[in-house]
Amino acid sequence: MSIYVGNLSYQVTQDDLVEVFSEYGTVNRVQLPTDRETGRMRGFAFVEMKSDEEEAAAIEALDGAEWLGRDLKVSKAKPREDRSSAGGGWGGGNRRNDRRF
Repeated sequence: MSIYVGNLSYQVTQDDLVEVFSEYGTVNRVQLPTDRETGRMRGFAFVEMKSDEEEAAAIEALDGAEWLGRDLKVSKAKPREDRSSAGGGWGGGNRRNDRRF
């Protein structure tokens, strides 16, 4: 399981997150996604802790808390959606003039 941490300051580092979340248990991993084009942090992170109980305690304590001038949004991370079946792209249109006999 993983914790989603949103509305982060763009100056936050992995070490900052480890320090804050360590107050609630053992931090196994921190991910700070960055924008592909700019390399800049995207304003959210994922934190994995040793146990579900530690994660629940961190979520309870930190959701809505102010940190570095911003109100954190902290919750259980949702599973990543599979983008390959999301539709869009080139096919499957319902165009009348596209029929071939």
